Amino acid sequence: MPINTMRRLTGHQRSAAANRQLGLVLAFVAGAINAGGLLAVGQYTSHMTGMVSSLADNLVLGRFELLLPALAAVTAFGLGAASTALMVNFARRRRLYSEYALPLLVEAVLLLAFGVLGARLAAPALPFTIALLCYIMGLQNALVTKLSHAEIRTTHMTGIITDIGIELGKLLYPNRDRSQAPVVANRQRLALLASLLGAFLAGGLAGALGFNYVGYLSTLPLAALLCALAIVPAFDDVARTLSKR
Repeated sequence: MPINTMRRLTGHQRSAAANRQLGLVLAFVAGAINAGGLLAVGQYTSHMTGMVSSLADNLVLGRFELLLPALAAVTAFGLGAASTALMVNFARRRRLYSEYALPLLVEAVLLLAFGVLGARLAAPALPFTIALLCYIMGLQNALVTKLSHAEIRTTHMTGIITDIGIELGKLLYPNRDRSQAPVVANRQRLALLASLLGAFLAGGLAGALGFNYVGYLSTLPLAALLCALAIVPAFDDVARTLSKR
């Protein structure tokens, strides 16, 4: 991957095209983590709606032993999002190039740890493993939300499929009444939403196949990809710091 491309995708200076391209890559990564995570820990780790519903169900049914894992997962997702906000604002105040690269580097390190240690952690510490994956998903979701100003999401598809349906409804509207402004679909947004859905699905297939045949080590290529995306802005900051000495 060319250095200038990596700098453009994850650097602090953003463009709509860079946001779209990074969003597609991260949607693929999220799909792979989510699908592979299901096979690894028996739980989707980006679906906080289901987690909160699980909290309510188990509370009503008196399954109090299941409350803590669900609560830990929801808390971890929120902490992941909070961590991204802390890192982005820390870097922004110091005018660092790695404003958006830092969360990706943290995500890469955590995925590397999951890939190397997952088999040892999953059985004796399953709630911790689920919480780790939820933390990663929160970290990534907050990153894409911040850099795209909430226009792109990558870790869950409910909103994306809803928006696809809305744009399709506009596209199919007959517009027979010529006296009123026509209902017009945003075709560019529709194409982006469909691409994000396709990238998430492709990542899910890759994650499921990878974990099925390789196991936990299938997350290592994802960690390497995230590291490759984020490493250039981080090195730019190091080079700038050394040049001032």
